[in-house]
Amino acid sequence: MTRKEMKARARQTVRSHYMILVMTGLIAVFLGLKSSSFDNFVRMYSSDNVAAADVDERARSEGEADTRVAMGSVGILDVVENILMGDPEKGRELSEKIKEAEIERSKEGNRVLGRSRGALSKLVNGVTSGSFIVMFVSGINSLFGTNNLGSLLLVLLAFAGVFGFYLLVVNTYMVISARMLLESRCYEKLPIQRFAFLLRVRRWIRVSLAMLVYTVYGFLWSLTIIGGVIKYYSYYLVPYILAENPNLSGRQAITLSRKMMRGHKWECFIMECSFLGWSVLGAFTLGLTEIFYSLPYQMAAFCEYYAKLRAEAKAAGIPNAELMNDTYLYEKASGELLKEAYADVFEWKKEQKEGAGKPEGIRGVLSDWFGIFLGDSKEARSYEENRELQVRLGMCREVVEGRAYPSRLSHFPEEAKHKRMETLHYMRHYSVWSLVLLFFFFSMIGWCWEVSIHLVLDGVFVNRGTLHGPWLPIYGAGGVMLLTLLNRVRNHPVVQFFSIIFLCGMVEYWTSYYLEKVYDGKKWWDYSGYFLNLNGRICAEGLLVFGIGGMVLVYVAAPLLDNRIRGIKKSVLMWCCVMLVGLYAADCAYSVRHPNEGKGITDYQPVSQEYTQMAWKRIHKC
Repeated sequence: MTRKEMKARARQTVRSHYMILVMTGLIAVFLGLKSSSFDNFVRMYSSDNVAAADVDERARSEGEADTRVAMGSVGILDVVENILMGDPEKGRELSEKIKEAEIERSKEGNRVLGRSRGALSKLVNGVTSGSFIVMFVSGINSLFGTNNLGSLLLVLLAFAGVFGFYLLVVNTYMVISARMLLESRCYEKLPIQRFAFLLRVRRWIRVSLAMLVYTVYGFLWSLTIIGGVIKYYSYYLVPYILAENPNLSGRQAITLSRKMMRGHKWECFIMECSFLGWSVLGAFTLGLTEIFYSLPYQMAAFCEYYAKLRAEAKAAGIPNAELMNDTYLYEKASGELLKEAYADVFEWKKEQKEGAGKPEGIRGVLSDWFGIFLGDSKEARSYEENRELQVRLGMCREVVEGRAYPSRLSHFPEEAKHKRMETLHYMRHYSVWSLVLLFFFFSMIGWCWEVSIHLVLDGVFVNRGTLHGPWLPIYGAGGVMLLTLLNRVRNHPVVQFFSIIFLCGMVEYWTSYYLEKVYDGKKWWDYSGYFLNLNGRICAEGLLVFGIGGMVLVYVAAPLLDNRIRGIKKSVLMWCCVMLVGLYAADCAYSVRHPNEGKGITDYQPVSQEYTQMAWKRIHKC
């Protein structure tokens, strides 16, 4: 291929996989593997601010320390500096002052970023004030009876962390991005899971060590004037070679790259120069054109360049060219090979029942959009079983159709997942009766949860909620809404998780607002002081708990409970639902005029520090 043809193919690749290739390039910029005008602008702006702040800091006197803490111009780096200078006690005092100042600022300023209540606030306070570092250093010093060992270990751990991140993430990502680009050339589908390719084939550490050798060789050659430039191009293909065969050592990949680049170094330099126009445009657009087009385009073009040199090396029969042996990165497998390697997937496709289409009319809308099961017909059951098979197929459907890379045909087959989902099948439909019982079950679990929290924290029983019965309908309604309104995204766990957080936040916020308006401003909960709260009605900490709990509910708890409910005789199930609905309706009617309110419910105050200390003393005494 000519350079023009390679660039044409690269543009086609970018068009076919635009979003994921932009993400690939953006991560490379973030890790410092690729340079862009936007990244350089941010670094320059940040360095100017840091330099100005440093000059301003030196101009201040030591007597203004408390004022600087209150203004927020002192932070975790100052705490670490005191520790490393051999004064951990001063670092501890400064850390406490920073924490107190942050809490006071959160009360006076933006109440969304509360710092006075909640586990998340304590975590944020501990990180921003450096108290976690102080605790670590103080603990080491007291354990070994020295004032310097903790500081030394802190430095060593920091160095180990930076080196480990560079070795396992930064250097290795060059191979991961090369793999993504190689797969994007030939296949229409490039799932995001391919970022974990090295983990799946258990070659992450091996590739990290190989790239370390590549980096060391490059660094040593860069100490010479001519050698650094020559070897830069000699080793140019190492990440691509390791992406194709992650079992090679660093020296093997370097040797192979050197032989492949012999006679092509100037050609590669000219190829790089052909993108200078895009770099100039990126400078005028602050790097936006680079991030959103030219960087993925350039990466895809050099992937085509590697494919060209690979083909030439194999044709010329250079030594060890056979080590580049991942055939299906460059051509699609035949139907016979796919059928043999993915026999279980083809079997699943055969198991799909013909004529098991989705119900029509209102039944079809409820079934397809909300996962609500009306009736117990044979067709409805067949449709539900087909949905389960769709989940089993997953991305394997794209593979057997030849639209995604067939990992089972590579020389490093990924670990096969369970061929059958024998335990839980979460892509199910729930009957109306099942949803009614699940509503009450979740409501009662929520009531037990909140009552238990107050019993542990305050030492008293508090009947939470506006109703008088042992249920909190916000939990029941939320659980049912997760199973129905989010039915369409249930086979996408990541989307499901964030959808749960959004939906629970909407429900909790609206419920709080409604109760305050109806009952003259009385509050049944208040998250003021929590980190990332919105008007005290919702907070990040609570929504995170709801997100995790919702995932357990959707994928584990609800299917297990539904299995039990389906085993109940239908007449008994109906009478149970009618009885529970009647009791709940009576409670609602009574609570409209006489809501459950009073001490510990609508005037709840956080547990005092004195009570906490007394509780810990009792526990210690026991």
